[in-house]
Amino acid sequence: MTTVHRTCPLCEAVCGLTLTLDEGGNVTSVKGDKDDPFSKGFICPKGASLGRLDEDPDRLSKPLVREGDQWREVTWEEAFDTVARAIAAVKDRQSIAVYLGNPSAHTMAGALYGAPLIRALGTRNVYSASTADQMPKHVACGLMFGHPLRIPVPDLDRTGYLLMLGANPLESNGSLCTAPDFPGRLKAIRRRGGKVVVVDPRRTRTAALADEHVFVRPGADAYLLFGLVHTLFAEGLTAVSCEVNGLEEVRQAARHFTPEVVARRTGVPEETIVRLARELAAAPSAAVYARIGTCTQEFGTLAQWLVDVLNTLTGNLDRPGGAMFPMPATETPRSRRPYTTGRWKSRVRGLPEANGELPVATLADEIETPGEGQVRFLVTVAGNPVLSAPNGARLDEAFEQLDFMVSVDPYLNETTRHATVILPPPRVLQSGHYDFALLGFAVRNYARYSPPILPLDGRPSESEIMARLTMIASGLEGDLDEFIIDQTLQKAGVELQFDGETGAERRLDMMLRLGPYELSLAKLRENPHGLDLGPLEPRLPGALHTASGRVELAPAQLLEDVERLRERLEHAPPEMVLIGRRHLRSNNSWMHNVSTLVGGSNRCTLQINPADVARLGLDGEAVVTSATGRLTVTLEPTDTIMQGVVSLPHGWGHAGSAQAVAAEHPGVSANTLTDDAAIDVPSGNAVFNGVPVTVEAV
Repeated sequence: MTTVHRTCPLCEAVCGLTLTLDEGGNVTSVKGDKDDPFSKGFICPKGASLGRLDEDPDRLSKPLVREGDQWREVTWEEAFDTVARAIAAVKDRQSIAVYLGNPSAHTMAGALYGAPLIRALGTRNVYSASTADQMPKHVACGLMFGHPLRIPVPDLDRTGYLLMLGANPLESNGSLCTAPDFPGRLKAIRRRGGKVVVVDPRRTRTAALADEHVFVRPGADAYLLFGLVHTLFAEGLTAVSCEVNGLEEVRQAARHFTPEVVARRTGVPEETIVRLARELAAAPSAAVYARIGTCTQEFGTLAQWLVDVLNTLTGNLDRPGGAMFPMPATETPRSRRPYTTGRWKSRVRGLPEANGELPVATLADEIETPGEGQVRFLVTVAGNPVLSAPNGARLDEAFEQLDFMVSVDPYLNETTRHATVILPPPRVLQSGHYDFALLGFAVRNYARYSPPILPLDGRPSESEIMARLTMIASGLEGDLDEFIIDQTLQKAGVELQFDGETGAERRLDMMLRLGPYELSLAKLRENPHGLDLGPLEPRLPGALHTASGRVELAPAQLLEDVERLRERLEHAPPEMVLIGRRHLRSNNSWMHNVSTLVGGSNRCTLQINPADVARLGLDGEAVVTSATGRLTVTLEPTDTIMQGVVSLPHGWGHAGSAQAVAAEHPGVSANTLTDDAAIDVPSGNAVFNGVPVTVEAV
C-alpha cells in the first residue's frame, strides 16, 4: 500500500485528499487530508469517489479517429498527423472555432495552454463555459476594478453578516469563492454571533442552514439589489471607505427602484428589503455574495455589479470581514489600462466579445449560417456543450454539419461523438495539479502542488497534447514551454533557471518565483499538504487596474443597461418559469458515469410546488414546453420551491450514451428548454434562470 496526498480537482473547493493505492496503482481509499491548512480534512462525496472516477472503464486511453459511423483506435502520431493535415487545409482561420469546457479551469493544461492554442489558431471564434456560467461577474469586475479577474470574495472567516443570492454552496461547494468546507465556514459565522441570509427561489440546503431564507422571483435579483441600494441612499446609511468615481450617478440610477416598486417585481416584501439594507449597514462587518443563479439571468451583469456596489456603499469593500481581493502565489503585475468589451463582434448576430470570447449562445448560428467566416472546424477541450449550452438540441444538429472536429476529452460523450479525432488526456493520478484559476478566488491565501502519482506509460500528458496542438496550429517547431519562459523573462527583465521535470512544472516554478511570495516548485514539493499564506489583506488602491486608479462605481456601459432594467418593470412576469439546480454528487455531465455518484438526491426530476401540481392537475409526470423545446419529466413535488417556479438539474440527457452508467440513468437535458436567443446583454451570458415555460399533464 502507498499513501499519497493531492488536491481534489473535481470542483472549486480545492480540498486536500489523502489517497491509499495498492501495488497495482488502484485507489483503495480516499479521505480528507487533515494536515491541509486550508481544507483541514473536509471531503464531499465527489472527492471520496475520485478513485472510481479516475478508474472509470469508459475513459478512453488511446486516440480515436472516426470514419463514417465507426471509431478506430490509432497511434498518437497518426492522430496528430490527421489533425495537422486538417488544419493545413483550412484557408480561412476564422472558420475555426474553439470551445473550452469547465473542467479545463481545473487542470494545469487548461490554464497554461488554452491561450497559446487560441493564439496559434488565429481565430476570434472563441467560446467557453464562461458564457454559460460566470461572464457577468468578469465583466462587472472588469469595468469596476479594471481587470476581469480582480474579483472580490467574501471574507468568510471574519465576516459578521453574509447576504448570499443565487448560490447554494452546500451543494456546489462554492464558486468564484474558493472555500473548502463552505458549510463549516457558514456555521462558524453563526457560532460567533453573525448572521447568514440566503435569497433564492428555492429553500436549498444552504438556505435551510442559514438564519433567514428569502424567496425571490427568478431573474429579479437586480431589482432587489437596487432596492437595497436605494434604501442606503434614502436613509443616509452609506459609508464609502475607498476612493471611487460615480457615487452620484449610482444614487441617481437607484432613485427609480424604491422598495415599494421592486417588492412587486421580486415578491420580496417591502419591509424585508428595507430591513436587509439596514442590517447590512449596521453590521460591524458584512459581505454580499452572489453566484450562478444571479449570473445566468437576463440582468446578470447588473446583479453582479450591484453586489459590489453594495459592498462599497456599506464600507465593506477591501476590509477584513467584508469583500476582499485574494493574492494568489502566481499573480504577476498587470498593466493599468481601461477594461473594455466589444472589441469585435460575432459574424451572424453581431454580439460583442467579452474577455476575448463570444457568447456560446451564438455558436450554432456561426456553424449553420453560410458565408465568409462560417465555422467549419471545431476544437473542443474538456467540454460537452450539447448538454451544457442553451438550446443544446440545435447545437447537436449543428455539429453534424462540421467538416472537422478535434476533441481533447477522456470520454466519448454527447458532444465528442461528433468529433473526427478524440485525443484523451491521461488519468487524474497521472497528472500534476496546481489550481492557477481557483486560488485567485480563495478566501484565504494558499498554495499547493500535487505531482503525478502514477507513470504515463508512454502516453502524452494533457499538457503535452495541448502543446503539440499549439505547435501544429502555429506551423512552428521547437519547445513551446521554453519559448514562453524566455518571453516572460525578457518582459520581467530577469535571468533565472527553473526546476521541474516537465515544461508545465518549469512554467509553474517560474510563476511562483516571480509571484508575490517568491515561492518555488521545490518549496511546494517540500510541503505536500499545502502552504498557508495568511488571511486576505486590504489591497486597494494597489490592486486596481482602472485608468483612474479608483473604483469605477458607475460604468457607463452598465448605467445604459439600467434603462433596459427599468423598461422591464412594466412587463408582467411569466406565469411559470424554469430554473436550474445543483447537486452535491454532481458537477458536470461526466460525473454521471460513476455509480457511487448516481442516486440519492442526485436525480433528474422536476421540482415543483404542490400547489402548482394541484392547480395544473398533474400526476407523476408532466410535459414542459418552452420556446425551443419540449420534455416529458418526472415530478418531484416539494414546498421548498416557490409557486410558479420549476427546477431541473443541468448536465443530464444521456440516452444512448456510450458511457454505461450514464446510459442507465439518462435523465433529460434541461437545455432542450433554454433559449439561445436570450442573453444578458453586457456579457453575452446565456439565460438559464427565469426561462418561461408551460407545464401540462402528460
